[in-house]
Parts: sequence; C-alpha cells; structure tokens
Amino acid sequence: MVFRRLSRWAIAVPVALVLAGLSGCGSGEPATSSTSTSAAAGAKEVNVFAAASLTETFTELGKTFEAAHPGVTVKFNFGSSATLAQQIVQGAPADVFAAASPATMKTVTDASPASGPTTFARNKLEIAVPKDNPAKVAELKDLTDPRVKVALCAEQVPCGAAAVKALDAAGLKVTPVTLEQDVKATLTKVELGEVDAALVYTTDVIAAAGKVQGIAFPEAGKAINDYPIATLAKPPAGDLAEQFVDLVLSRQGKDVLTKAGFEAP
Repeated sequence: MVFRRLSRWAIAVPVALVLAGLSGCGSGEPATSSTSTSAAAGAKEVNVFAAASLTETFTELGKTFEAAHPGVTVKFNFGSSATLAQQIVQGAPADVFAAASPATMKTVTDASPASGPTTFARNKLEIAVPKDNPAKVAELKDLTDPRVKVALCAEQVPCGAAAVKALDAAGLKVTPVTLEQDVKATLTKVELGEVDAALVYTTDVIAAAGKVQGIAFPEAGKAINDYPIATLAKPPAGDLAEQFVDLVLSRQGKDVLTKAGFEAP
C-alpha cells in the first residue's frame, strides 16, 4: 500500500510540473519567451553611410563602438559621397551620414532635417603611382604628358571635384584614361598597374602602404576637402546614432583619424 502511494506521488509531481508549464504558456509570458524578447530588443543596428575614403578609420571606430555597446552592430555602407547622398534622399535606411564634402552633405540636409552637420576631418590630394613608378612621375605637370595614363575620380564626386580645383590652381589640363565613381576605385587602377598615376587622397595612399607611393604637390593645399558628419532626422537607431557621432568627434576618434592621415578641421 505504501509502495502504491509513493508511485502515485512520483507520477503526480511531474504531471503537475508539466501542467504548470502549460498554464504558464497560456498566460502569454513564459520565461523563455521573455528572455528571447529581451535579447531581440537588445540586438540593435546603427546604419552608417560614409565616404569610401573613411573605410579603414570608420571600420576601426565601428569595432570600438560595438565593444562598448554589447548587442549593437554597426553596419557600414561605404562609397562615393554623391551616390550615398542620393540613396539617402531616395529613402535608404541610414542613421548617420559622413560625407567627403559639404556639397554632398547639403544634398541630404536640403531634402530632410539632420542633426549637425559637424566637420570632423579634412583631407587633401596626393599623386599615387605604382611602387616602381614606371612613368617616372615627379610632379603634377607630369600628368599632362599624353604618354602618362592617368585615373581621376568623376567630377561629381568629392575627390573628382578636388582634382579639378587642384589642376585649375596649377593651370594644368589632364586628360584621364578613366573616370571612377569613388576614390578607392581610382586607387585600385594604380595598384593593378592599369594606370601610371592617379589623384587620390593622402589617407588612401597611407592605407595602401606598400602597394603604391605618394607624391605630394603644392596645389593640393588649394583643394582641401572638409568632411561633415550628421545624424539623420529621427534615425531608427535613435540615441545610438548620436553616440556613434560622439565617438567620431571624441579625442579617441580624432586620434584614429589623425593616425590615418586626416587633418584636424
């Protein structure tokens, strides 16, 4: 008789636990669901649209930001500032925009309100040539030689507009063999040996250390690009977007940018 009672108790306990669990599910808030919902709520993204020349520095700052904000992912869209601006105006989901010129930033701010923008860095051009410099380029006027194959950024993008300013300041005309849509694509032409020279940013020459060599020229000082950054109106990431901008503007952010060759504004 005692054995039978114990057996019934042994069976009743797990049954009761199962029923309790089912009852909990019926309430709509089981512990596992609550934990899962909390984790999902903490998994956030910050979408940053940034000029191609910021690829290395912003990637580094993105890792720093993620380390300080567990559960947050910084997603980057790097490219021509002009192209990015058009994407944003057309409704692309961006929280932060960092442009390589005030003109491309204005395209965005004219279309919708933005917080800022604030200039956080400056950049200037250099002549990039292959490591062995086969065309023996030494100065800006060497790019006018028809035997020298030159790559430039398209005029509507910041690095192309800067190249036009620098060449105008020097009173020179260069006929490029190719016009690229962003500075990274322009530099790649040099790295692959497809051209003898290109006008790119100093920061891109530094980032490609060992693959190309850079040649400074005085007229570059007359075509310096300011880099503005802004959070967009009511960004989906909310305060996180502003916190990312704060990191870029912080001492730590400035140190990363300066190390990469950017100048302080």
